[in-house]
Amino acid sequence: MPKAVFVSRTILFGDCDPAGVVYTPRFSYFSVEAIYVALDEWLGTPGLRTLMGFEILPPVRAMSMEFLMPLTWDDELSIKVSVAKLGVHSFTFLVEGFIVNGPLSFVANVTHVCVSPETKEVVAVPAQLRALLS
Repeated sequence: MPKAVFVSRTILFGDCDPAGVVYTPRFSYFSVEAIYVALDEWLGTPGLRTLMGFEILPPVRAMSMEFLMPLTWDDELSIKVSVAKLGVHSFTFLVEGFIVNGPLSFVANVTHVCVSPETKEVVAVPAQLRALLS
């Protein structure tokens, strides 16, 4: 598996709900955003565009999240992205969000499935992509 990638992010005022903590759906955005940055680094090019160049669509098939510590405006995050699993038709990323110099705040598992752009049928992970993610 490729080396984990760390992505920095500051919690913005707009990420928070009226109670002043991060609005729950924003964590999925943080996770997907960090995965795209990791793909850029691992693939050496704009990652999402490169995935499309493998003649697949990579929709998210499953996402699970665990919230361990609330985040508030101006918190600094270090988001670690690694490849958790590489299947026949899918690949899963582990996303871990840490408060900088602090505890783990959230964990996400995000699974993408490979789909043919023409037929919309599930297809195998392309060999080139498999080589890059393994």
